[in-house]
Amino acid sequence: MTISIATSNGVCHARVTGEMTIYHAAEMKGELLPCFDQCAEVEIDLSEVSEIDTAGFQLLVLAKRVATSAGKKMRLVAHSPAILEVLDLLDMTSYFGDPVVIPRALH
Repeated sequence: MTISIATSNGVCHARVTGEMTIYHAAEMKGELLPCFDQCAEVEIDLSEVSEIDTAGFQLLVLAKRVATSAGKKMRLVAHSPAILEVLDLLDMTSYFGDPVVIPRALH
């Protein structure tokens, strides 16, 4: 798991690569949450997330709560298949309020 963070025009762009699992949750929290102190907006790119468990999902919920409490915007973008599966399973797509692009099924 890696998180790369770049800042531009007051927006933190965080790109998560690899697994969002309990084995990485504390490290990810330590890297992701400071973005809310540094920027007015945080965009989290989930396109390279290969696996997510409940600890990884709880981190996304925590990030949303931190953003809301601080009056800042947070966007989840480029949802990977693993993220889409969990959002669908937990019926939480609307909670985050971000557009979700569901890929057309391949034949």
